[in-house]
Amino acid sequence: MTAEIICVGTELLLGDILNTNAQFLAQQLAQFGIPHYYQTVVGDNPARLQQVLAIACDRSEILIFTGGLGPTPDDLTTETIADFFGVPLEERPEILADIADKYNRRGREMTPSNRKQALIPQGAEILPNQWGTAPGIIWQPRPNLTILTFPGVPFEMQRMWQATAVPYLKSQGWGKEIIASRMLKFWGIAEAALAEKVAPFLNLSNPTVAPYASMGEVKLRVSAKAASAELADEMISPVAAQLQQIAGLDYYGADDDSLASVVGKLLQAANETLSVAESCTGGGLGSAIASVPGSSIYFQGGIISYDNQVKISLLGVNPDDLAQYGAVSETVAKQMAAGVRSLLSTTWGLSITGIAGPGGGTETKPVGLVYIGLAGPNGLVESCEHRFNPLQDRSLIRHFSTCSALDRLRRYLLS
Repeated sequence: MTAEIICVGTELLLGDILNTNAQFLAQQLAQFGIPHYYQTVVGDNPARLQQVLAIACDRSEILIFTGGLGPTPDDLTTETIADFFGVPLEERPEILADIADKYNRRGREMTPSNRKQALIPQGAEILPNQWGTAPGIIWQPRPNLTILTFPGVPFEMQRMWQATAVPYLKSQGWGKEIIASRMLKFWGIAEAALAEKVAPFLNLSNPTVAPYASMGEVKLRVSAKAASAELADEMISPVAAQLQQIAGLDYYGADDDSLASVVGKLLQAANETLSVAESCTGGGLGSAIASVPGSSIYFQGGIISYDNQVKISLLGVNPDDLAQYGAVSETVAKQMAAGVRSLLSTTWGLSITGIAGPGGGTETKPVGLVYIGLAGPNGLVESCEHRFNPLQDRSLIRHFSTCSALDRLRRYLLS
């Protein structure tokens, strides 16, 4: 048996609202071990919604709808579903009484348009909504087909799912198997290069391994279907361990780990501290580090040195070197890292200077040129050069710079 998620709302198609409902429902279906291969977003249009229904009914046994259950004329989900199956709508007095009671408790008068929400297909069961006025339905309009509808408001939908759909699915025998996943994360290697290294694992059937790339990061999702989370983890762990071994230092963490959180754990374990000096990232590096709870234990602070005078007066950058090499240079990156380390008396100093664009680049120093400086124990002072794609957005270049700086420090802490 497979499920299909159908999200209704023109606002989703226009990009006005992020479709978090589909993500939530997909995660919930995985917990029940219910496979689903399709997600559809359709606007508030009866004809197109019926076309979606016709396709979905032929390929899936559970159809989960979100959106289109409100009182306004463009809320058409319930009546369109009923019309598709040729079943009349009936007004349910218990729904009407519930809506009226909710309005009374708020000191407001129920509008005539709210009666529409009391109409559900004949023979359908009500999915109660304690958090809003739009109830959903559980309905089996034909053998081997179950329809569940939920309002589009994520807060209401998620609570209704837990209160109504979860007990229903359990009563139908679902939940005896689950699909669990672990997301392995990598930095400093391209998706194609990693996929080539782990190619034999991409053909596994259970667990499965699939590569993803996003914002400069590469991920390998390892998923297993098993009778329990514990058994799934036992299947995932040995595969994940082999993948980590193959990737070496390019692997940095899993699931909720970030480069900043991993660096923080390494610093804390070594009882070491960090300070940062930034130019083109404008505080992005410090923000990433400080976003980790408990980072005040190892993160002393940072200097945003956009102006050269700040580099000179606070970080001790040599003005002659600035004049000769420019602010975006290996020499200045080193001095920024050493300067902030000395100023804030930390174990490590990390710096970033570069050209994030869209302007400011030259033939010798194009947009995307970034230097990362690192100063540490035993006289370590070094810098590495990165040349990010100059056609990328300014925010992306800053993001790559921040992550690359953290990754540079991570590799040193591990080695």
